[in-house]
Amino acid sequence: MTNEWNYQSPTNEQTLKQNELSQKFGLSPAVCLLLIQREITDEKEVLQYFNPNLKDLHDPFAFPDMPVAVSRLERALGHKEKILVYGDYDVDGTTAVALVYKFLEQFCSKSNLDYYIPDRSEEGCGISVQGIDYAHENGITLIIALDCGIKAKDVITYAGSLGIDIIICDHHMPDEELPPAVAILNAKRVDSTYPYDHLSGCGVGFKFMQAFALNNGIDFSTLKNLLDLCAVSIASDIVPITGENRILASFGLKQLNQSPSKGLKGIIDVCGLSGKDITISDIVFKIGPRINASGRMMNGKEAVDLLLAKDLKSAKEKSENIDQYNDDRRELDKKTTDEAYAIIEQNPHLVDGKVVVVFDRSWHKGVIGIVASRLTEKYYKPAIILTESNGFISGSARSVTGFDIYAAIESTKDLLENFGGHTFAVGVTIREENLELFKERLEAYADKNMMAEQMVEKLDINAALPFSEINNKLLSDLKRMSPYGPDNQKPVFCSFGVKDFGTSKLVGKELEHIKLELIDDSSDNVIQAIAFGMHRFYDDIKAGKPFDICYTVEENNYNNTTTIQLLIQDIRIH
Repeated sequence: MTNEWNYQSPTNEQTLKQNELSQKFGLSPAVCLLLIQREITDEKEVLQYFNPNLKDLHDPFAFPDMPVAVSRLERALGHKEKILVYGDYDVDGTTAVALVYKFLEQFCSKSNLDYYIPDRSEEGCGISVQGIDYAHENGITLIIALDCGIKAKDVITYAGSLGIDIIICDHHMPDEELPPAVAILNAKRVDSTYPYDHLSGCGVGFKFMQAFALNNGIDFSTLKNLLDLCAVSIASDIVPITGENRILASFGLKQLNQSPSKGLKGIIDVCGLSGKDITISDIVFKIGPRINASGRMMNGKEAVDLLLAKDLKSAKEKSENIDQYNDDRRELDKKTTDEAYAIIEQNPHLVDGKVVVVFDRSWHKGVIGIVASRLTEKYYKPAIILTESNGFISGSARSVTGFDIYAAIESTKDLLENFGGHTFAVGVTIREENLELFKERLEAYADKNMMAEQMVEKLDINAALPFSEINNKLLSDLKRMSPYGPDNQKPVFCSFGVKDFGTSKLVGKELEHIKLELIDDSSDNVIQAIAFGMHRFYDDIKAGKPFDICYTVEENNYNNTTTIQLLIQDIRIH
């Protein structure tokens, strides 16, 4: 079954603007259309988009509470107070802790600086009572909480009763009532006028350190070396790669490719990326999962230990440990996913409903977020996977385009012990006796707020291309549009009425893929393409039937030769 293709021809107005931009900037017409779709049309915007510049980062003091946060950190350093850098166990939290710790260790003795990652199974996510007790027992008077804390009112009140101040650096949605922290750095606050509210948790930590550096005459170069951590967090936390994130990700990728930290170099080596041009996609599928595996399978503190490694030998050892955790995670992920599929297939109401909620008290908490994502992909509906944790039912929710799972879960908050997250991903904790009512209320919310068309996976296509426009100039311009990610997705193109040149063939161990050589009526170009897992179309293609393709344009490097290759997303036979 093919997906629904969502393609609209450009309007006359867009075509005129496309030609104007192409002449003005010497860009491929297709790339100009992509700029128009991203609402990047005036000269300043185009130049900033193609030339990210660290000078265009926003003033960190535009954050509410930033002057208070900097002042409190300066006081702690000046009085030689003990500081605890605290973060969640996922990639965003661990990279944020590593970044802030690395920066502060230049100005603070080792005995006065510590870091803490909560144990997923014992403490759950966010600031825990155990974490506060650890701080109190060790004489810590200031905690910098990264990628967490925005909903931790009770725990932060408890910390205050012990004489511990907390600075929150978070990017999750706040409640109306903010926790009683000494400072709260979160651009999603209702009183925030900060120009960009899509930073990762690590990004907020970076802005805090940037403000401290500015206030103390510290050269920006001391921060620039930490941007590889920012890039890893931005890619892994699936935040938009626009605005300030685009700048941080661009320079972070340069750092990651040219001079990564010892810890990240260890991961790069262990996942086979040495000597390759590392992209956002490589972080999402190779680097990020290995960092995440530590928090999922053991303790996220090991990931921070690795990210702070001072020499390649220890980085290699720690990377190999984390690589083993990732292998274990993959096995557990597959087993849990298969079990979840079986539960759904045996329950017609789960197949027919608008939201999938599946609970098994034996599932490992470390993989349920991944499993929720897999279920969302398979059934194309919001999915919530739940397991038992510390006497409660706890889990992760993932959603589909256009349906705000945070708002859906927030509508049941009277049933919940805790929840937090954003539009597409939420963590939730509930008492078991409330579970059935929670399911009913969520389904009722989805019935009211989710349209049938949102449950059909659409392939969003940016532009139709004749083969005459697929050339090295297009490839070069597309490369300049990277880094790709949310809100700056890799463009998807389509071409209509193409045919087999006569040399297409089945490839792969089980001949499940098609290696295509294609032609169309626009030119004599023979275009190379690969269609993974699409052997079902082979007979029609070899019979000479015309067909439509949708694809991304890729660079294929083989035997020191670089060629253009289309990566086929879908095929429609005429």
